[in-house]
Amino acid sequence: MTETILELRGITKYFPGIKALDGVDLNIRPGEVHALIGENGAGKSTLVKILTGVHEPTAGQILYQGREMQLRNALEAQAAGITAIHQEASMFPELSIAENIFMGHHLKAGGGLRNLDWRGMRKKTSVLLEQIDLDLHPDTLIRNLGVAQRHMVEIAKALSIDARVVIMDEPTSALTLREVEDLYKIIRRLREEGKAIIFISHKFDEITEIADYFTVLRDGRYIGEGKVSETSVDRIVTMMVGRSLDQMFPKSQAEIGEKILEVRNISQPGFFKDISFDLHKGEILGFFGLIGSGRTEVMRSIFGIEHLHKGSVSVNGRPVHIRNPKDAINLGIAYVPEDRQTQGVILDMDLSKNITLPQLDSISPWGRIDRRRERSIAQEYGSMMEIRSSGWNVNANTLSGGNQQKVVLAKWLATRPAILILDEPTKGIDVGTKAAVHKFVSDLAAEGLGVILVSSELPEVLGMADRIIVMHEGRITQEFTRDEADSEKIIRAATAVVTGAGGAAS
Repeated sequence: MTETILELRGITKYFPGIKALDGVDLNIRPGEVHALIGENGAGKSTLVKILTGVHEPTAGQILYQGREMQLRNALEAQAAGITAIHQEASMFPELSIAENIFMGHHLKAGGGLRNLDWRGMRKKTSVLLEQIDLDLHPDTLIRNLGVAQRHMVEIAKALSIDARVVIMDEPTSALTLREVEDLYKIIRRLREEGKAIIFISHKFDEITEIADYFTVLRDGRYIGEGKVSETSVDRIVTMMVGRSLDQMFPKSQAEIGEKILEVRNISQPGFFKDISFDLHKGEILGFFGLIGSGRTEVMRSIFGIEHLHKGSVSVNGRPVHIRNPKDAINLGIAYVPEDRQTQGVILDMDLSKNITLPQLDSISPWGRIDRRRERSIAQEYGSMMEIRSSGWNVNANTLSGGNQQKVVLAKWLATRPAILILDEPTKGIDVGTKAAVHKFVSDLAAEGLGVILVSSELPEVLGMADRIIVMHEGRITQEFTRDEADSEKIIRAATAVVTGAGGAAS
């Protein structure tokens, strides 16, 4: 369709010391899925906040259905028919589905604020849930729902206000392959109904699968746009970051050395059973599996977050008993968790404190933190990771997702580990930052670190790992060398089409 429902002209946004957006143009049409693409820090989040009334632009125009308008708050954006479904579903867990869907726009039974039409809201909620094929009762509490179901409820909420522009910000980040397909069906249905969808994703397979059109931002500026079907992924990557796709996995040659970690027959009831593998110096060992395969639980157990039911772990040939993360750190093991915002960084704490958090004992020799030492460590490892910030005293919540991930990496690298466990290290970050993380990990392996790379992104494990272990439903199904591995073999092993012994890897 050629008609434009939402148009941005020359949108500029200043924050103290930062120009987040610089003359951005954007044209959104009904009945179209429009991918908004850019690195972390490119300005996508700021643009979404302007469209949803969280921020007002410093300069530029917003035209809705051809008429200039101001979106001074979220209610005005909602009234205009613009809504956003965020990467982390923002809902009230102790309230029901119906209460969450109609929060802020309750149906009234008559005059007065207290006369709410609960029967009408439950009835309409049932209709909305049926529209998106979600078989749930309207009175079900949000805390009892899974991640995918919460995202679906967010979509139902968007439908409840008859939104004409729906913004989806990394909606698939925590979904299984089947749940992603269900989401695609809903997106296609919304497109057929004439909704305009702004789709933000760092995954190019999603963009090529579901998007019709794209706009690229870089460093807060408009770079270009076009039809997805007429543009190659490599071309889009070059627009985003100024370099081609073949530079995404810059794997350095590393000499595989002696065994530094030996895991034998470890089990944790309900999560994984009889897991055995080895890790060598200079090696990147990939762990692949679908959501629920038990990869994360294995790594959390090795790091001492969870307690092992049985099995043994040896470091440098010596049996060890890891009771907690402190024991693991003292043995030279570092763990970068999958969920950076709740487990990786403390958002309301500054960067210096975040980076030095695992080393409080060493930087507090007399019971008081040595601030000079704290800043020195933060500067050394923050600069090493090329963290973009206005200083080391700013809070982590002021950074983009990619830079928050770099803070987590800097924090654990500052402990000078010999074994580095990375659980989904590039989840939710842009292609440029991914390439930087991949290069850094590869360089660390070349320097002799043993790296365990847990990832659900096939190109990442294929591009980075020296060996790949595949898990399914808590068991190792197969292991591949770098030369043996390909996408089909790994997917078959991850879905248990091919089964194998969960024996020790060497």
